[in-house]
Amino acid sequence: MAEIGFVGLGNMGLPMAKNLAAAGHNVAGFDHVDAAMRELGTASGTAANDIAAAVSQAEIIVTMLPAGRHVEEVYLGDAGVLASAKAGALLIDSSTIDVDTARRVSGAALNAGFDMVDAPVSGGVGGASAGTLTFMVGGSDAAYRQAQPVLEVMGKNIFHAGASGNGQVAKICNNMLLGISMIGTCEAFMLGEKLGLDAQTFFDISSTASGQCWSMTSYCPMPGPVPASPANNDYQAGFTAAMMLKDLVLSQEAAQTATCETPMGARATSLYQQMSEAGADGLDFSGIMRMLQGEI
Repeated sequence: MAEIGFVGLGNMGLPMAKNLAAAGHNVAGFDHVDAAMRELGTASGTAANDIAAAVSQAEIIVTMLPAGRHVEEVYLGDAGVLASAKAGALLIDSSTIDVDTARRVSGAALNAGFDMVDAPVSGGVGGASAGTLTFMVGGSDAAYRQAQPVLEVMGKNIFHAGASGNGQVAKICNNMLLGISMIGTCEAFMLGEKLGLDAQTFFDISSTASGQCWSMTSYCPMPGPVPASPANNDYQAGFTAAMMLKDLVLSQEAAQTATCETPMGARATSLYQQMSEAGADGLDFSGIMRMLQGEI
């Protein structure tokens, strides 16, 4: 079993760290929220006083942080990961951040003598708790192979997307597509209902026809057809609209950098921004149905 340092014990990071501890790894975790560290301690992990204490003895260091600036601070700070990790440690950043920052931090890690992968995830808090996340990994072949066993403890599907930063590319492109498809699915149900078509009947038809997509069959935004979807639980979040907006903004920043036109991505970003400004970004991202129906 490995010595693992884990920095960032939020809604995603804490269950990921707990799964590593449950698998028998020695996990030292750090977060600014004391309650999160206490919970890790009750799950066979160890609460560390600071980043250096969490990572100094680790063979593998995993981070799950809110944004690119936090990743830079944690890795490049005077008492951060690169300054405190022991030689030979593997670095895994599972945050969802901008591509440029991911590549810049990875480059700094390489210059300091560390292998690093960017490994953002899909699957939400439920997937993090169940250990069924999908990891999209950017980095060298050797670093990917080294990271794979620990990622398999936390996830079900592990994909090597290519060079450093490509994990982030895969994540933001996937979530741009998801945001677009969710809005389209909402609109289709709304139009069908306005024209007199029962929602269940439309679901039965479209879920087996060319309109079929994950947003319909697994996460249907219309209450009724998919009992486990947030739509049937007052749109309580599995993946918040705020998190979707974050990923869509990242996609549009990347599109601008790459001089790539993504008009549907831009429109989806605008609509989720509108939902956020209406104070509803704590709802599940499928709750955009309510805004499109004029309820927000």
